[in-house]
Amino acid sequence: MAEGKKILATNKKARHDYFIEEVYECGIELKGTEVKSIRAGRINLKEGFASVDNAEVFLKQVHISPYEQGNIHNVDPVRVRKLLLHKHEIRKLIGAIKEKGYSLVPLSVYLKRGKVKVEIGLAKGKKLYDKRQDLAKKDAQRRIQRELSAKY
Repeated sequence: MAEGKKILATNKKARHDYFIEEVYECGIELKGTEVKSIRAGRINLKEGFASVDNAEVFLKQVHISPYEQGNIHNVDPVRVRKLLLHKHEIRKLIGAIKEKGYSLVPLSVYLKRGKVKVEIGLAKGKKLYDKRQDLAKKDAQRRIQRELSAKY
């Protein structure tokens, strides 16, 4: 783990369901008590995705539970949140999404120097046989490691 980087949530299903081509680090626009809730680890990325609308990137279907000690300032847990990227990165993403049929998937949420950052991946969907091949490779690696550790 890098210096000053604390991982708060990961999307394990993303790497299982998609081939991740490129990874982007971006900020996220949060309101009220959402930061405190995220720091407590109450965020779910499983169903989340990102989309580009009007040259802006938005994170959708990510659930941030309301802060328990919060008050009327708690917001909708699954509201659409704006992601903060540079213009040239957004243009690159728009081209990839329109031409090549890629998707934007959130991979992890972490703290970097006190700021909440989201790691999104430019992803292409896997077919069922690709998923089976990956599982077979992992199983073979596990078996090899087990045999090597048993000999020594």
